[in-house]
Order: sequence, then structure tokens, then C-alpha cells
Amino acid sequence: AIAICKYIRDKGGEILYVGGTGGLEERLVPREGFEIKTVEIKGFRRNLSLKGTAYNLRVLHMALRSLKVAKKYIKEFRPDVVIGCGGYASFPVVYAAQKLKIPTAILEVNAYAGVTTKVLSKKADVIMVGFEAARDKIKSDKVVMTGNPVRADILTANRDEARRTLSPDDKPLILSVWGSLGAEKMNRMMADFIALEAKSGEHRLIHAIGSYGYKWMPELIRERGVNLEKCDNIDVRDYIYDMANVMSASDVVLCRAGAATMAELACMGKPAIIVPSPNVAENHQEKNARALEEKGAAMVLLERDIDGKKLYEETVKLLSDKERLRSMSEAMKSLASPDAIDKIYRAIEVVVK
Repeated sequence: AIAICKYIRDKGGEILYVGGTGGLEERLVPREGFEIKTVEIKGFRRNLSLKGTAYNLRVLHMALRSLKVAKKYIKEFRPDVVIGCGGYASFPVVYAAQKLKIPTAILEVNAYAGVTTKVLSKKADVIMVGFEAARDKIKSDKVVMTGNPVRADILTANRDEARRTLSPDDKPLILSVWGSLGAEKMNRMMADFIALEAKSGEHRLIHAIGSYGYKWMPELIRERGVNLEKCDNIDVRDYIYDMANVMSASDVVLCRAGAATMAELACMGKPAIIVPSPNVAENHQEKNARALEEKGAAMVLLERDIDGKKLYEETVKLLSDKERLRSMSEAMKSLASPDAIDKIYRAIEVVVK
């Protein structure tokens, strides 16, 4: 969403970003120079128990309230077009725009179109998709294949410069990132991974804990016998703000299968070991990951099948296989859509005109 906002701003457009109350966007969007307003919204649970039903009733009440708030924002801002990029907050905003007869555009970033996209696509003026597989799930003649956008700095990052800073001894560099907020189970695995790497010292590792995990993971790492201050090959951060540099310098990326991450990996041609999140709607992350695996661009491991030792062993094994790394990099690059942002802009421009 931020990539699209920046591109539109560079073309002279004016942006109002609407996100979810309490979401990561409240911190990240203002950093990029955009005004942000929020709506209070959460996702429904697919649990039909009494507790799940009670929760869903509260969410429904919240959704109705957020719809009124979204209409207020739209009437005040008077946009030419409203763009939904997925996430809970996009639903009330795009739906309100459709009710107010304002043109709407939807970007479905996952290989499997979600419920939000399926509902909103019925009245959307254009539905842009990042994976060809998503097209079959959307019953509309307004689907356009654009690919998923990446930030401009991903496309212009200089690997040699990044390597001089992040791996001056030219050791293989591992990037480990499991989502903006972190993932507890993966962070616990990474504590064991870090202990093994501290003992080996053969690689460099940059691990993003996430804001939640940062409260407890450093202590867990110490319990594993690791003093990070004495391990200059291991860099543990709460969040990676310079992702373009870090990813460009890396030799392999350990990550979830969020669509934005998949697009960035493809544009940079980065071999990846992907552990899809099992806690997402309709298991869409595994579908994203399998789309890359089928092309030979990534290795997919399921969270339930691994521990920190297994993940470390698979990573070391991959790093030692230079031919496989090269092959995965080429396969990853073949999936890239470096001009996705321009295709998205042109699709939106048609809707506005």
C-alpha cells in the first residue's frame, strides 16, 4: 500500500491512508510522510463455538461502526478513487466508497483470493492480482494481472555497497524475518538457531524479532548461553527499517509467505526457505509459498514439521550448495514483476478517467 501511495504522490496525487486502529500502519505510514486515519476493525473467527460466535457478534458491531467512520472520512476527503490493498481496514473503506458511488480498485496480493476480495469485487471497477492463480477465484471480467508492487528502494538497492557494510568479511549472510509483529513460535525456534550459529560462527545472521517478541526474546537467547554483545556475526533487531539493503546483501532469506515479501524476493532474486504462517485465513500463505516452490525458487518447510535445529541444518545445507542457490536465484527472478507498480497506476488511472 505504501509503495502505491508513494508512486501516486510522485505523479502529483494526493493521498489519505486509512488503516486499522492499533495496527503497525499507525507507526509506519507517518514515517513515509502520509496522513493516516483509522477505523476499528478485526477479522471474523471461523470458530462456530459459543465463544467464537460471541466474538463474531462484537466484530460485526465494530464493522458497522467502522463503516460509518469510513463514510465520514470519504465525504471529507472527496477522493477520485478508493484503493483497497487487503487487510481488515480496507473492507469498510472500499465498501463505503462503493455505496457512495465512488470508483474503487482492489489489489489482491495473494495466490488465493480472500473473502474480502470476493465480496468487494462484485462492485469494484478493477481488480488487480499479483498471482495468476488468483484470477480463477474471482468471478469478474474486470480482473487485471499486474503483479505485486515493491518499494522503489528494493529495485535500486546496491548489493556490493550493502555487503561492505553488513558482511565486510564476506561470510554468507542469512536474513531471518517472520513478519512485522514477529511470530512467537518462529522466534523460539530462532533462539535455538542463534545458539547454533553463535557456536559455529561460520555465517552472519540478521534476525528481526518483531515488536512483540522483542519484549522477551533477548532473555531467551541469553538462556541459550549466547551473549549477543560478544557475537559480532549475529545482529538481532526489533524491526528492519533498511530492508532493501539487508535483503540485497543476504545470501538466503528465512521468512513467512506474505505477498509483499514474496514480491521483494522475486525482484531481488533471493533464494528463500519459507515457513508459511499456519494462522492465516484460508491457509493463503502456504499457497503463496507453493507457487514459488513449484518454480524451484524456494524451499517450503511447514512449522509443525521443524524445530530450530532442523531449520539451521537446512539453511547450512542450502548455503553449501552453490549450484542450487544459483538455480533458485534465477527461478526467483523469473517470477518478478518489477513494473507492477506502473501497471497498477495505469489500471487505477483508467478507472478514474
